[in-house]
Amino acid sequence: MFPEGFIELLQASTGKADTVAAALSEAPSVSIRLNPAKLQECPFPDAEKVPWSPYGYLLKERPVFTLDPLFHAGCYYVQDTSAMFVGHVFREVTQHLQPGCRVLDLCAAPGGKTTDLAASLRERFGDRYSLIANEVMKNRFAVLRSNVETWGDPQVQTVSRDPSDFGDEPAFDAIVADVPCSGEGMFRKDEEAIADWSLRTVDFCAARSRRILADIWPTLTPGGILIYSTCTFNHFENDDTVAWIAEELGADVIPLPPFPPAVNTQYGYVLLPGLVPGEGQYVAALRKHDSENISVLSGRANGTFPVASASFSATGKVLSPSGSDTTAPLVNVDRLTALHYLHGDAIVLPEGAPIGPVTIGYEGHALGPGKNLGKRCNNLYPKNKRIRMDIR
Repeated sequence: MFPEGFIELLQASTGKADTVAAALSEAPSVSIRLNPAKLQECPFPDAEKVPWSPYGYLLKERPVFTLDPLFHAGCYYVQDTSAMFVGHVFREVTQHLQPGCRVLDLCAAPGGKTTDLAASLRERFGDRYSLIANEVMKNRFAVLRSNVETWGDPQVQTVSRDPSDFGDEPAFDAIVADVPCSGEGMFRKDEEAIADWSLRTVDFCAARSRRILADIWPTLTPGGILIYSTCTFNHFENDDTVAWIAEELGADVIPLPPFPPAVNTQYGYVLLPGLVPGEGQYVAALRKHDSENISVLSGRANGTFPVASASFSATGKVLSPSGSDTTAPLVNVDRLTALHYLHGDAIVLPEGAPIGPVTIGYEGHALGPGKNLGKRCNNLYPKNKRIRMDIR
């Protein structure tokens, strides 16, 4: 089942190869993370709280998310529990950030960590923060932009740039770099990840991560925080790369206290299948050397960013999941009507609904735009987001 060399490297890196290998043969778990700006209670019965996320829930079984209007309204995001641990570390090591802080999610697609960061920053600072979500791969950027639009936080901007294109000026108080990796944590979900894995791939990924980090490093302010993470387990891409960051780029590794069932490595945490229900994750945190001995983490709410082509401008305008302005009246519909709307069908709104531009809603949550003509409502839901499966 596993590629040549994988078990040996896994044992050398974690000491728990048997545990991980056995877990990787099991069915993957399923979990969600609530959008606290839209939903306060988990909509699925018997879900278990994720210990390291105030918004995370582990579900008993996988529902058909496509047929849940709340999913399309951005009320929750489907995310592996292990991936949520990056948000936990971010919350723990960035307590000193101030209103007006500027954060970059460097390798952001598909958007799980971006939306987790956004929820945490909004809870602390309201609108007084900015988060830039970047993805260099164009096809993955489209997914990121769609998911960020669905989440609906106007302080989040999406861009598609190579790390080397961000320039040389300090711009960000914190950077989250969930770098492309050899994907050992994806073995349970993706057979291609197993087929693509090799010791040569591990070496390539480690070198690529260091290039990415070296390119973005000038944009992190002195004293700023880097959260480094991968969805792999080997020491070359994890602790060895963190040591390289500290030594070659100039940073101090931030000690992380024990947090079982996460396993402390020399420099960070590793979550291992078999010890946690999810797919696994590595996370470490570093503080860039502050050679000038200045405070750079003060509020800069009116600052400008060295980025362009953002899908959102930080104006505070309320956005619907489709990206449309929700100043049009919200008209709630029942679940079946909502699904027909999401399917792209013409719908009929409840009697008394205003004529003209409206925002279609479900349980008080905006789904997207429409134009009510009275006897029917023109469906303006974006075609690229429409449900394709049978909704009956």
